[in-house]
Amino acid sequence: MRSDQIRQGRLAGERSGDLEHFLASMDADRWIARADLLVDMAHLLGLSRQGIIDEAPARALMAALLDLYDHGLPEEAFDERFEDVHAGKEAYLIDRVGEDFGGRLHMGRSRNDEVATCIRIRLKEEILALVRSLIDLRVTLLDVAASHTETVMPGFTHLQHAQPTTLAHYLLAYEQAFSRDTARLREAYARVDASPLGSAAFASTGFPLDRAYTTRLLGFARPAPNSMDAVAARDFAIEVLADASICMTSVSRLCEELVLWSTAFVGFVRLDDAYCSSSSIMPQKKNPDVAEIMRAKAGSAAGSLAAAITITKGLPMSYNRDLQELTPHLWRGVEAARQSIPLLAGMLDSAAFDTERMAAEAGRGFSTATELADVLVREYGLPFRTAHRIVGRAVRHGSLDLATLEAAAREAADLSVVDLGITQEKIDAVLDPRHAVAVRGIVGGPAPAVVAAQISEEKERLSRDAAWAEETDSALTNAFEHLILEARRFAA
Repeated sequence: MRSDQIRQGRLAGERSGDLEHFLASMDADRWIARADLLVDMAHLLGLSRQGIIDEAPARALMAALLDLYDHGLPEEAFDERFEDVHAGKEAYLIDRVGEDFGGRLHMGRSRNDEVATCIRIRLKEEILALVRSLIDLRVTLLDVAASHTETVMPGFTHLQHAQPTTLAHYLLAYEQAFSRDTARLREAYARVDASPLGSAAFASTGFPLDRAYTTRLLGFARPAPNSMDAVAARDFAIEVLADASICMTSVSRLCEELVLWSTAFVGFVRLDDAYCSSSSIMPQKKNPDVAEIMRAKAGSAAGSLAAAITITKGLPMSYNRDLQELTPHLWRGVEAARQSIPLLAGMLDSAAFDTERMAAEAGRGFSTATELADVLVREYGLPFRTAHRIVGRAVRHGSLDLATLEAAAREAADLSVVDLGITQEKIDAVLDPRHAVAVRGIVGGPAPAVVAAQISEEKERLSRDAAWAEETDSALTNAFEHLILEARRFAA
């Protein structure tokens, strides 16, 4: 193949291999190679439809593009002497059909709008994949939660026993977080769904392109309305990276707890062996390596976001080559989430929760003390701060039995809880973790009936998200299939 045809006009001289490697974007371009062929075919159909290109070169180019689409780009198209796959592919086409034909494909188009369109196409596909993975994860969380609405466990603040809750209530907290991640990605998709094609370098083109036509062919909702913004904007990429980073933060938090819960001194969960590794020297070890790597992947996603923001923060309008350096971070951050979410779903689905161990810990650390204070308020008329002080003083003395509570009441508030009518039987009932869970029956609480209702509501929301993903993916797939069909008809 020839040398870089783009340099043959204004520039002269040869580049060293190190310089070629420094400028090349080939590793990141492999993500968009298929999308680039779709963009080429849509642009070519648009050129022909508008009478900008003659039939003979158009048919020859379309046949070559379809061959590349069917069999993949040759490795020489990714040679670093071309800087990017767009130039490498154009060189291949020129070699195949001659410059008189192959040199016409780029009419009315710049690499700037070409790559921006490719990134948006590929990113839409990645968003849909992430949404589908999140839906599967949420299904798992809801299914496991439905089996544990009465599985009492300790809840924690500051990693200290705080109040009893249920495993279902705990899992639904994460389902809520991942539901918001789904909503954010759906919203981001709408902003990604604008086609830059036809914006050229940044000031549009004098060729009479029909941007609405190529927009439809490529499955976009609308053309990007400003040609300068269309090629220069990467806020859509930063937004998706932010969404992926937020999602991975929740993934990391959940994995952190699974790591802690799987330890011998907590013992709340046994992770399936498939998601664990052993030690090269300690034969007894079962290490939660998958969860640990997911924690690290959250850092990778956050790092990609920080890099993308830093790269773009000082760039003047419109296109600058700095943006090339952003693209690998985009794919790296998205990939971290795309790899992790299905694995997390599988790890949770196969996990065995030790419900007896959870129940044994549910009442430790005076975790039902809040309910005792609340009962003193609700049933015996004490001000909450007084009840709080009495129960806190009793905890300081090491017990919540009647005698200690009576002594604490006289000491802290100069009153008698015995005179109020409280009994040891009442205290024992109030301090039962299951009672503390059952009375928390307002919206959002851990009471089994409330949690069951929330599971039902979340399944409805999940169904709507799944329908959106199916409809959007189907529309995009149909657009691409129609584009390929039109391309084959044209080339025939």
